[in-house]
Amino acid sequence: MALQYRVTKRTNSIQNKKEQFIMQAIHTGIVDADTMSRAISNECTLHEADIKAVLVALGKKLDFYLSDGKVVDLEFIGKFKIGFQCKAVDEAETLSPTKHIKKFHINYQPSKKLKQALRVGYKVRKEKAS
Repeated sequence: MALQYRVTKRTNSIQNKKEQFIMQAIHTGIVDADTMSRAISNECTLHEADIKAVLVALGKKLDFYLSDGKVVDLEFIGKFKIGFQCKAVDEAETLSPTKHIKKFHINYQPSKKLKQALRVGYKVRKEKAS
């Protein structure tokens, strides 16, 4: 298994509009909860339905704790926390959540094991021409 990439032409808008080339990662599909549950159940004694139930409950509890301002630390996966983008104003007293928060997002910090894997790198190969 290896990550696929393609070579893409880009125009550098900062330095004199020069054309350059980059390698761009290609995603080869989506793994849904059913597929993940099936794969995990094949590696342990739990049934696929039990694993899916845990994934559903995990999603609900992530939402619950994140909305309460907690950092959710899933040791082997990483940490999740809520953040948001806010418009800047000149006077602190005029800040209002409804007027100045543009959008919410989730910050993810990978576990140490995943960070080490990122540092080491993954095998890559060029996509097959179609």
